[in-house]
Amino acid sequence: MNEKFLDFVRTFSDKPIAVAVSGGVDSICLLHWLADLKMNITALHVHHHLRDAADIEAQYVADTCKKLNIPYQIFHWEHNNPTTGIEAAARTARYKFMTEFCHDNEIGILMVAHQADDQIETFLMNLGRGSGVSGLAAMRDISYRDGIKIVRPLLQVFRHELIEYCDANNIKYFSDEMNFDDKYTRVKIRQNRHLLNDKLGITDARILLAIENLGRARDALDGDVGARVKSVMYDGYALFGDSFLFDVPRDIGLKCLGMLIQIIGGDDYQPRLNSLTFALSKLQSDCKFTLGHCTIRRHKNQILIVPEGAKTSIRKKNEKIKRLQKFTQKQ
Repeated sequence: MNEKFLDFVRTFSDKPIAVAVSGGVDSICLLHWLADLKMNITALHVHHHLRDAADIEAQYVADTCKKLNIPYQIFHWEHNNPTTGIEAAARTARYKFMTEFCHDNEIGILMVAHQADDQIETFLMNLGRGSGVSGLAAMRDISYRDGIKIVRPLLQVFRHELIEYCDANNIKYFSDEMNFDDKYTRVKIRQNRHLLNDKLGITDARILLAIENLGRARDALDGDVGARVKSVMYDGYALFGDSFLFDVPRDIGLKCLGMLIQIIGGDDYQPRLNSLTFALSKLQSDCKFTLGHCTIRRHKNQILIVPEGAKTSIRKKNEKIKRLQKFTQKQ
């Protein structure tokens, strides 16, 4: 068992944990490792009804949990066979099932099996998109979704180690055929990533080190930006002077705008950098537009961000803020 994994999960040994188990080698190995450590776990599997093998995989997860004496829950995604955006829709449904289960069963932690190869692939995909610090820092080992702590204990463990463990212990696992379909960018990166090492000497370990360093920079930036954002939030919306975005370094302005849109719009992620860059450009003069389930308006020197569909009267918002300030002063 990987020592870095052991050091990481020890901090969760006294807590109830839900574990996302697909039936692939990553999640099956994670399930067995947590079971060996006698962690208080419940396995969650989402049957997406998208592939012929899905029935077999769901049954295998159930049988494995019974063998390991682990409680489990199988969810079934009812859908109309979407032809586009199916991966994103399936991921959204998957997390919705699992986070709702966690809330209903008073479980605050959901462990998922993203590992080091996934982390490097995410970094390279975001590099190809021209992402900033947040995108290049890739996945956090701890994040939050719908009020549940999402924990990724395998981000320092490579896929080959998980495969070797399962093979050595005769543990069965399934392979998704999509993982070998090179029409997907991630698969193309997976098949050609070795060239960075073979041709340029850029090792996986060095890429992970770069991601770790970028993660620290992201966390420091998020801390400063979070304090600034909090200062302009009022009961589900934000109102501020244009200097808030434009009298600071451009990266800070972009990050503040992205965080405000994420919080107010209720999305799990901020808009992509190119969208934020375009939005910041529009906000240099009077405008009104939508982004990230928010309506954003500038009038004269004031900028308002509200949930999409909400009223955008800056005058009324200012009056409301003054009333709140007077009430607070009286208390």
